[in-house]
Amino acid sequence: MRFSDAKLNRNPFVFPRLASRHSLHLVCAFATLLALHPITSVAQDPPGDDEVIRVSTELLLFPIRVRDKRAQQAKLTEDDLTLKDEDRVTTGIYFSAGADRLALVFALDQSGSLREIIAQQREAALALFGRFGEKSRVAVLRFSERPILAAEFGRDTDSARDAFIFPAGRNRRTAIFDAAATAVRTFESLPRVRSERRIVILISDGLDNASATKADEAIKTAVEQNVSIYVIHLPLFEPRDGRLAVRSPAKGFRDLAEKTGGKYFLAGDPRSALETTSNPDLTPVFATIEADLRSQYLLGFYIGAAAHDGRKHRFSLSLPAGVEYQVGARGFSRKQEFFVERPREAFKKP
Repeated sequence: MRFSDAKLNRNPFVFPRLASRHSLHLVCAFATLLALHPITSVAQDPPGDDEVIRVSTELLLFPIRVRDKRAQQAKLTEDDLTLKDEDRVTTGIYFSAGADRLALVFALDQSGSLREIIAQQREAALALFGRFGEKSRVAVLRFSERPILAAEFGRDTDSARDAFIFPAGRNRRTAIFDAAATAVRTFESLPRVRSERRIVILISDGLDNASATKADEAIKTAVEQNVSIYVIHLPLFEPRDGRLAVRSPAKGFRDLAEKTGGKYFLAGDPRSALETTSNPDLTPVFATIEADLRSQYLLGFYIGAAAHDGRKHRFSLSLPAGVEYQVGARGFSRKQEFFVERPREAFKKP
């Protein structure tokens, strides 16, 4: 690790967890403001099967994607990172590669038109889960007017497999954003694990007509809980200007993925809609999700006392030549700039 005016905390047993109601703010290069809540690092308890962790100190953390000039996955270590922090507001960096285990929730739209497609894709879906190690956990949530947890978190896929089969729903309303928020809150039942990534794979036609939760509220919940949502859109079609076109999804549907660190996939097009004998094959989509997860890193900055002065402090992190990275929905760049701003009153004793 190369540093400019910063020291590295080399404690390897740290991991983030949301802590207080006060906010941190960060800005990426060329970017507008991206608001984050304060995240704390955690120290590992004595080694065990699940590597359960406990809270210890403050850390600003988020997933990043890394690629080389050919847009291929690039492998990095801590020694490849260069931090420039002239105000000395950071005390170290947390950096972890890939995802060796998952906590995964499948959120399945129970609309009658999707029942057959989802049932056909269950083996491909569960195969994705199975490739992330025996300590990974999977749950299944189904939704129409309201979300229902059909299979609780477990390491055995039998319950999850059964939950992919459900009766057709007719004349039902659909609450996608309620389901997304509930899927994220499902992770609250789990202990925090140092090496675990938490994701939701939401499969739906994109039409929401029953949610009490707004899209922005669901996105905020996911960001606060460090959960990424991957959206698979199985579209409905409608005639438009004399031809079939994808029916527009609810506003914010695509944002569920793009604003939480996940990805959005449109599975199907008007031409395939005319082929009544076949349904879309989601195997390539699940393969892309796996590749995306394995290309990601967790990057964090330990925030020191110098940041607690009510001023805005800027710092940056650069990668070697030929390698660039992306933070959230921002563009790829070799260097990203951030700032942290902590109000003085947030740290006054009551």
